Amino acid sequence: MPSTTGWTTHDIPDQNGRTAVVTGANSGIGLVTARELARRGARVLLACRSEERGRHAEELVRRQVPGADVEFRRLDLADLASVRAFAESYTPGTLDLLVNNAGVMALPYGRTADGFETQFGINHLGHFALTGLLVRKLLNTPGARVVTVSSAMHAVAGIDMGDLNSERRYRRWIAYGRSKTANLLFTHELARRLRAAGSDVVAAATHPGYAATNLQTAGARLEGRRTAERLAELGNRVFARSAEAGALPTLYAATAPGVRPDSFTGPRQTGRRGAPAGARRAGWTLNDAAGERLWVASEQLTGVTYGDLQG
Repeated sequence: MPSTTGWTTHDIPDQNGRTAVVTGANSGIGLVTARELARRGARVLLACRSEERGRHAEELVRRQVPGADVEFRRLDLADLASVRAFAESYTPGTLDLLVNNAGVMALPYGRTADGFETQFGINHLGHFALTGLLVRKLLNTPGARVVTVSSAMHAVAGIDMGDLNSERRYRRWIAYGRSKTANLLFTHELARRLRAAGSDVVAAATHPGYAATNLQTAGARLEGRRTAERLAELGNRVFARSAEAGALPTLYAATAPGVRPDSFTGPRQTGRRGAPAGARRAGWTLNDAAGERLWVASEQLTGVTYGDLQG
Protein backbone atom coordinates (compact mmCIF):
# COMPACT_ATOMS: atom_id res chain seq x y z
CA MET A 1 0.00 0.00 0.00
CA PRO A 2 1.13 3.62 -0.43
CA SER A 3 3.20 5.10 2.40
CA THR A 4 1.09 5.89 5.45
CA THR A 5 3.85 7.12 7.75
CA GLY A 6 2.50 9.95 9.86
CA TRP A 7 -0.84 10.03 8.02
CA THR A 8 -3.48 12.07 9.89
CA THR A 9 -6.80 13.75 9.16
CA HIS A 10 -4.83 16.75 7.87
CA ASP A 11 -3.84 14.54 4.91
CA ILE A 12 -7.43 13.90 3.80
CA PRO A 13 -7.75 15.28 0.26
CA ASP A 14 -10.36 17.86 -0.62
CA GLN A 15 -13.77 16.17 -0.65
CA ASN A 16 -15.82 18.99 -2.19
CA GLY A 17 -18.30 17.63 -4.72
CA ARG A 18 -18.27 14.14 -3.20
CA THR A 19 -21.15 12.41 -1.43
CA ALA A 20 -20.64 9.80 1.28
CA VAL A 21 -22.96 7.47 3.18
CA VAL A 22 -21.64 6.44 6.60
CA THR A 23 -23.55 3.80 8.55
CA GLY A 24 -23.53 3.97 12.34
CA ALA A 25 -22.54 7.64 12.18
CA ASN A 26 -24.20 8.63 15.45
CA SER A 27 -21.24 7.75 17.68
CA GLY A 28 -17.68 6.46 17.88
CA ILE A 29 -15.71 5.77 14.73
CA GLY A 30 -18.68 6.42 12.45
CA LEU A 31 -19.29 9.86 13.92
CA VAL A 32 -15.61 10.82 13.61
CA THR A 33 -15.49 9.50 10.05
CA ALA A 34 -18.56 11.52 9.06
CA ARG A 35 -17.29 14.66 10.77
CA GLU A 36 -13.86 14.57 9.14
CA LEU A 37 -15.27 13.87 5.68
CA ALA A 38 -17.63 16.83 6.15
CA ARG A 39 -14.74 18.98 7.38
CA ARG A 40 -13.00 18.40 4.05
CA GLY A 41 -16.12 19.36 2.09
CA ALA A 42 -18.04 16.13 1.48
CA ARG A 43 -21.79 15.89 1.68
CA VAL A 44 -22.36 13.16 4.27
CA LEU A 45 -25.50 11.15 4.97
CA LEU A 46 -25.54 9.90 8.56
CA ALA A 47 -27.23 6.50 8.26
CA CYS A 48 -28.36 5.60 11.78
CA ARG A 49 -31.00 3.40 13.39
CA SER A 50 -32.05 5.83 16.12
CA GLU A 51 -33.58 9.08 14.92
CA GLU A 52 -32.87 10.74 18.27
CA ARG A 53 -29.19 9.84 18.24
CA GLY A 54 -28.89 10.48 14.51
CA ARG A 55 -30.37 13.97 14.81
CA HIS A 56 -28.09 14.68 17.76
CA ALA A 57 -25.05 13.59 15.71
CA GLU A 58 -26.18 15.81 12.85
CA GLU A 59 -26.38 18.82 15.18
CA LEU A 60 -23.04 17.94 16.80
CA VAL A 61 -21.19 17.77 13.48
CA ARG A 62 -22.68 21.10 12.43
CA ARG A 63 -21.51 22.69 15.68
CA GLN A 64 -18.01 21.25 15.33
CA VAL A 65 -17.76 21.95 11.59
CA PRO A 66 -19.61 25.18 10.74
CA GLY A 67 -21.18 24.90 7.31
CA ALA A 68 -20.97 21.10 7.25
CA ASP A 69 -23.27 19.48 4.70
CA VAL A 70 -24.62 16.57 6.74
CA GLU A 71 -28.03 14.96 6.92
CA PHE A 72 -29.52 12.22 9.08
CA ARG A 73 -31.22 9.35 7.26
CA ARG A 74 -32.80 6.46 9.13
CA LEU A 75 -31.29 3.04 8.49
CA ASP A 76 -31.84 -0.08 10.59
CA LEU A 77 -29.47 -2.77 9.36
CA ALA A 78 -31.37 -5.34 11.43
CA ASP A 79 -34.40 -4.89 9.17
CA LEU A 80 -34.09 -5.45 5.43
CA ALA A 81 -37.25 -3.41 4.83
CA SER A 82 -35.46 -0.43 6.39
CA VAL A 83 -32.38 -1.09 4.25
CA ARG A 84 -34.52 -1.10 1.12
CA ALA A 85 -36.33 2.08 2.20
CA PHE A 86 -33.01 3.84 2.78
CA ALA A 87 -31.70 2.83 -0.65
CA GLU A 88 -34.94 3.94 -2.31
CA SER A 89 -34.72 7.31 -0.54
CA TYR A 90 -31.27 7.92 -2.02
CA THR A 91 -32.30 9.42 -5.35
CA PRO A 92 -29.06 10.81 -6.90
CA GLY A 93 -27.65 8.72 -9.71
CA THR A 94 -24.13 8.67 -8.26
CA LEU A 95 -22.48 7.88 -4.93
CA ASP A 96 -18.78 8.51 -4.25
CA LEU A 97 -18.29 6.67 -0.99
CA LEU A 98 -20.10 4.06 1.08
CA VAL A 99 -18.64 3.39 4.54
CA ASN A 100 -20.07 0.20 6.02
CA ASN A 101 -19.18 1.05 9.60
CA ALA A 102 -22.12 0.17 11.84
CA GLY A 103 -21.91 -2.96 13.92
CA VAL A 104 -22.62 -4.80 17.15
CA MET A 105 -20.25 -6.91 19.22
CA ALA A 106 -20.60 -9.93 21.51
CA LEU A 107 -24.31 -9.51 22.18
CA PRO A 108 -26.48 -12.19 23.79
CA TYR A 109 -28.20 -14.39 21.23
CA GLY A 110 -30.91 -12.62 19.31
CA ARG A 111 -32.46 -12.35 15.87
CA THR A 112 -33.02 -9.53 13.43
CA ALA A 113 -36.43 -8.59 12.07
CA ASP A 114 -35.79 -11.07 9.23
CA GLY A 115 -34.76 -13.92 11.53
CA PHE A 116 -30.97 -13.77 11.17
CA GLU A 117 -28.60 -14.09 14.14
CA THR A 118 -28.10 -10.50 15.24
CA GLN A 119 -24.35 -10.08 14.74
CA PHE A 120 -24.27 -11.85 11.36
CA GLY A 121 -27.46 -10.07 10.30
CA ILE A 122 -26.33 -6.55 11.17
CA ASN A 123 -22.58 -6.70 10.65
CA HIS A 124 -22.66 -8.59 7.36
CA LEU A 125 -26.07 -9.18 5.78
CA GLY A 126 -27.39 -5.66 6.36
CA HIS A 127 -24.31 -4.14 4.75
CA PHE A 128 -24.31 -6.73 1.95
CA ALA A 129 -27.88 -5.74 1.11
CA LEU A 130 -27.20 -2.00 1.40
CA THR A 131 -24.16 -2.17 -0.89
CA GLY A 132 -26.05 -4.23 -3.44
CA LEU A 133 -28.97 -1.82 -3.48
CA LEU A 134 -26.59 1.12 -4.02
CA VAL A 135 -24.09 -0.59 -6.31
CA ARG A 136 -25.45 0.91 -9.53
CA LYS A 137 -24.89 4.42 -8.07
CA LEU A 138 -21.33 3.46 -7.16
CA LEU A 139 -20.64 2.00 -10.60
CA ASN A 140 -21.88 5.25 -12.14
CA THR A 141 -19.31 7.28 -10.17
CA PRO A 142 -15.66 7.55 -11.26
CA GLY A 143 -13.34 6.83 -8.33
CA ALA A 144 -16.07 5.51 -6.02
CA ARG A 145 -15.14 3.42 -2.97
CA VAL A 146 -16.78 0.95 -0.62
CA VAL A 147 -15.03 0.76 2.76
CA THR A 148 -16.16 -1.97 5.15
CA VAL A 149 -15.05 -1.91 8.79
CA SER A 150 -14.00 -5.34 10.02
CA SER A 151 -11.96 -6.20 13.11
CA ALA A 152 -8.74 -7.91 14.13
CA MET A 153 -11.13 -10.27 15.94
CA HIS A 154 -11.95 -11.85 12.59
CA ALA A 155 -8.98 -14.08 13.33
CA VAL A 156 -10.84 -15.97 16.08
CA ALA A 157 -13.19 -17.73 13.67
CA GLY A 158 -13.74 -18.50 10.02
CA ILE A 159 -17.14 -18.80 8.40
CA ASP A 160 -19.23 -21.90 9.11
CA MET A 161 -21.28 -22.17 5.93
CA GLY A 162 -23.38 -24.89 7.52
CA ASP A 163 -24.44 -22.71 10.42
CA LEU A 164 -24.38 -19.05 9.35
CA ASN A 165 -26.95 -18.11 11.99
CA SER A 166 -25.23 -19.95 14.87
CA GLU A 167 -28.28 -22.13 15.47
CA ARG A 168 -26.38 -25.24 16.54
CA ARG A 169 -24.34 -23.46 19.18
CA TYR A 170 -24.01 -19.79 20.02
CA ARG A 171 -20.82 -18.36 21.44
CA ARG A 172 -20.95 -14.58 21.30
CA TRP A 173 -17.27 -13.94 20.55
CA ILE A 174 -17.09 -16.68 17.94
CA ALA A 175 -20.22 -15.29 16.30
CA TYR A 176 -18.67 -11.82 16.32
CA GLY A 177 -15.45 -13.12 14.78
CA ARG A 178 -17.40 -14.91 12.07
CA SER A 179 -19.33 -11.74 11.24
CA LYS A 180 -16.05 -9.85 10.89
CA THR A 181 -14.61 -12.62 8.72
CA ALA A 182 -17.74 -12.23 6.61
CA ASN A 183 -16.90 -8.52 6.19
CA LEU A 184 -13.49 -9.43 4.80
CA LEU A 185 -14.78 -12.21 2.54
CA PHE A 186 -17.43 -9.81 1.25
CA THR A 187 -14.77 -7.21 0.45
CA HIS A 188 -12.59 -9.84 -1.21
CA GLU A 189 -15.39 -11.12 -3.43
CA LEU A 190 -16.73 -7.63 -4.18
CA ALA A 191 -13.25 -6.53 -5.28
CA ARG A 192 -12.96 -9.62 -7.49
CA ARG A 193 -16.32 -8.99 -9.15
CA LEU A 194 -15.59 -5.31 -9.67
CA ARG A 195 -12.29 -6.18 -11.31
CA ALA A 196 -13.97 -8.76 -13.55
CA ALA A 197 -16.53 -6.15 -14.61
CA GLY A 198 -13.77 -3.68 -15.51
CA SER A 199 -14.91 -1.22 -12.85
CA ASP A 200 -12.58 1.21 -11.08
CA VAL A 201 -14.69 1.15 -7.90
CA VAL A 202 -12.40 0.25 -4.99
CA ALA A 203 -13.65 -2.13 -2.30
CA ALA A 204 -11.40 -2.04 0.77
CA ALA A 205 -11.60 -3.12 4.41
CA THR A 206 -10.28 -1.67 7.65
CA HIS A 207 -10.09 -2.31 11.36
CA PRO A 208 -9.75 0.31 14.10
CA GLY A 209 -7.69 -1.61 16.63
CA TYR A 210 -8.88 -1.40 20.21
CA ALA A 211 -10.75 1.89 20.13
CA ALA A 212 -12.90 3.40 22.86
CA THR A 213 -16.47 3.17 21.56
CA ASN A 214 -19.80 1.93 22.88
CA LEU A 215 -19.25 -1.48 21.24
CA GLN A 216 -17.38 -2.71 24.31
CA THR A 217 -20.17 -1.87 26.75
CA ALA A 218 -23.32 -2.55 24.73
CA GLY A 219 -23.59 -6.28 25.39
CA ALA A 220 -23.07 -6.00 29.15
CA ARG A 221 -25.49 -3.07 29.35
CA LEU A 222 -28.14 -4.99 27.43
CA GLU A 223 -27.93 -7.87 29.89
CA GLY A 224 -27.70 -5.68 32.97
CA ARG A 225 -24.20 -6.93 33.85
CA ARG A 226 -23.09 -3.76 35.57
CA THR A 227 -19.70 -5.10 36.73
CA ALA A 228 -18.78 -6.21 33.22
CA GLU A 229 -19.91 -2.87 31.86
CA ARG A 230 -17.72 -0.99 34.34
CA LEU A 231 -14.72 -3.18 33.48
CA ALA A 232 -15.25 -2.46 29.79
CA GLU A 233 -15.46 1.26 30.54
CA LEU A 234 -12.22 1.04 32.54
CA GLY A 235 -10.51 -0.82 29.69
CA ASN A 236 -11.61 1.90 27.28
CA ARG A 237 -10.14 4.60 29.49
CA VAL A 238 -6.85 2.86 30.24
CA PHE A 239 -5.97 0.80 27.17
CA ALA A 240 -8.01 1.88 24.20
CA ARG A 241 -7.22 4.34 21.44
CA SER A 242 -9.59 7.26 21.05
CA ALA A 243 -12.40 7.09 18.52
CA GLU A 244 -10.47 9.75 16.58
CA ALA A 245 -7.44 7.46 16.33
CA GLY A 246 -9.64 4.46 15.61
CA ALA A 247 -11.22 6.24 12.64
CA LEU A 248 -7.90 6.90 10.89
CA PRO A 249 -7.73 3.56 9.01
CA THR A 250 -11.26 4.09 7.70
CA LEU A 251 -10.57 7.67 6.66
CA TYR A 252 -7.36 6.57 4.96
CA ALA A 253 -9.07 3.80 3.00
CA ALA A 254 -11.90 6.16 2.10
CA THR A 255 -9.82 9.07 0.83
CA ALA A 256 -6.10 8.47 0.37
CA PRO A 257 -4.74 8.20 -3.18
CA GLY A 258 -3.65 4.78 -4.36
CA VAL A 259 -5.65 2.58 -1.98
CA ARG A 260 -5.66 -0.91 -3.48
CA PRO A 261 -8.77 -3.03 -3.98
CA ASP A 262 -9.18 -5.68 -1.26
CA SER A 263 -6.62 -3.96 0.97
CA PHE A 264 -6.96 -4.28 4.75
CA THR A 265 -5.87 -1.22 6.71
CA GLY A 266 -5.44 -1.02 10.48
CA PRO A 267 -3.46 1.00 13.02
CA ARG A 268 0.32 0.96 12.81
CA GLN A 269 0.44 0.51 16.58
CA THR A 270 -1.93 -1.22 18.96
CA GLY A 271 -1.80 1.62 21.46
CA ARG A 272 -3.40 5.03 21.52
CA ARG A 273 -1.66 6.49 18.48
CA GLY A 274 -0.34 5.29 15.17
CA ALA A 275 -0.91 6.11 11.53
CA PRO A 276 -2.81 3.61 9.35
CA ALA A 277 -0.86 0.66 7.97
CA GLY A 278 -1.44 -2.57 6.11
CA ALA A 279 -2.95 -5.10 8.53
CA ARG A 280 -2.52 -8.84 8.79
CA ARG A 281 -5.54 -10.95 7.90
CA ALA A 282 -6.32 -14.62 8.28
CA GLY A 283 -5.76 -16.66 5.13
CA TRP A 284 -9.37 -17.82 5.05
CA THR A 285 -10.47 -14.24 4.29
CA LEU A 286 -8.65 -14.46 0.94
CA ASN A 287 -10.22 -17.75 -0.12
CA ASP A 288 -11.98 -17.24 -3.47
CA ALA A 289 -14.25 -20.26 -3.08
CA ALA A 290 -15.35 -19.23 0.42
CA GLY A 291 -16.00 -15.68 -0.74
CA GLU A 292 -18.17 -16.90 -3.61
CA ARG A 293 -20.12 -19.32 -1.40
CA LEU A 294 -20.81 -16.62 1.17
CA TRP A 295 -21.85 -14.21 -1.59
CA VAL A 296 -24.35 -16.67 -3.07
CA ALA A 297 -25.74 -17.48 0.37
CA SER A 298 -26.03 -13.77 1.19
CA GLU A 299 -27.95 -13.11 -2.03
CA GLN A 300 -30.33 -15.93 -1.17
CA LEU A 301 -30.83 -14.78 2.41
CA THR A 302 -31.35 -11.09 1.63
CA GLY A 303 -32.97 -11.32 -1.79
CA VAL A 304 -30.51 -8.70 -3.04
CA THR A 305 -28.51 -9.35 -6.20
CA TYR A 306 -25.78 -7.21 -7.70
CA GLY A 307 -26.95 -6.96 -11.30
CA ASP A 308 -23.88 -6.53 -13.50
CA LEU A 309 -21.54 -7.91 -10.85
CA GLN A 310 -22.49 -11.55 -11.24
CA GLY A 311 -19.77 -14.15 -10.72
